[in-house]
Amino acid sequence: MNAVEARRDGHKLTATRGIRGFVDGAVSVVLAAYLTLLGYSGQQIGVVVTAMLLGSAALTLATGTFGHRYRRRTVLLVGAMLMIATGIVYATTTVLIVLIVVGVIGTMNPSSGDVSVFLPMEQSLLPATAPDSERTALFARYAFVGSIFGAVGSLAAGIPDWVAHHTSLAREQTLRGVFLAYAIAGVCALLIYRSLSPAIEPPDGGRPQPLGDSRRIVYRLSAVFSLDALGGGFTVQSLLALWLYRRFDLSIGAAGALLFWTGVCSAFSAFVAARIAKRIGLIRTMVFTHLPAQVLLISAALMPNLFLAVVCLVARSLLSAMDAPLRSSYVMAVVSPGERAAAASITNVPRSLTAALPPIAAGWMLDHSTVGWPLIIAGTLKIIYDLLLLRMFRHVRPPEELATTG
Repeated sequence: MNAVEARRDGHKLTATRGIRGFVDGAVSVVLAAYLTLLGYSGQQIGVVVTAMLLGSAALTLATGTFGHRYRRRTVLLVGAMLMIATGIVYATTTVLIVLIVVGVIGTMNPSSGDVSVFLPMEQSLLPATAPDSERTALFARYAFVGSIFGAVGSLAAGIPDWVAHHTSLAREQTLRGVFLAYAIAGVCALLIYRSLSPAIEPPDGGRPQPLGDSRRIVYRLSAVFSLDALGGGFTVQSLLALWLYRRFDLSIGAAGALLFWTGVCSAFSAFVAARIAKRIGLIRTMVFTHLPAQVLLISAALMPNLFLAVVCLVARSLLSAMDAPLRSSYVMAVVSPGERAAAASITNVPRSLTAALPPIAAGWMLDHSTVGWPLIIAGTLKIIYDLLLLRMFRHVRPPEELATTG
């Protein structure tokens, strides 16, 4: 791939991550409030969230398993068209079964991270747009753009309430506008994907292939990452927003503002993570930043008032997302270029599947208590994940770390 074209394609892929991040941030804040306004219970909201995560897992698996049979741009374009259709349906119907079905087959994301059909393809393409020495920094920029635009989207989630308050439009109508914005974002992504250079398609020798020699380590990574995702499923952003609504009676605007600042902190922490990783390695950085974040998450659930809970959540956000770009970089480093798409799919699909299980239980908990049990369970599971990750992979290092130590 020509170096200039490669970098340009890398910028375009990062731009689409930002576009998706913005609407994902808005949807994750609005979704629970919108479904509550329609009269659905916390458990029913959990079912919708689970449907979305299960659908993301299925689409991610299909992309990793069959995506190599098609041109990469074609796969991305199909994903963008599906994104458009998902937004239109959510903006035009209130029937629960329809929302559940479209949640399964669509691309909507109820969490603050990227769990979509786009993920394995973009993750496998990004390393080819920069030298190995810049790979972790590249993933840090990619994560930063997704997080910062997600934070802005969370803040923008307060706009529908403002519009409803200052116009004759009903609140339900203004909240539906967020889903129309999601469809428009799909159109923008479609146009950017169409502009990718022909160089985005790999040469014959570098075409995606099933896992070979890397199968064992990828499966082990997938298993341990799934434990982290299981914990994360209890605190996907839509459910965290629901807890804030019910525990502290926050408005959509206030919850969006809080999630904006936590998103901003998470975004900038990606660059700090890349710098730390150069000194102590990817695995150690992932664990040593992630562990204290989970202690703060558990603490937030136990705080007696909003101020202290906010302090814990903001402090947590400074650390909790540092592992995201490092995790992606690590997986791409320990497999061959041809195996990257399969590795991205196999490490992300179980994450989506295990994250899909807890929302129903978390919704049920929030229906019966304002105590932050989902946060406590999430933090505990994630601490176990950190300890296992360090134990299992502290000696498995990517090439650039081995090179610096001789």
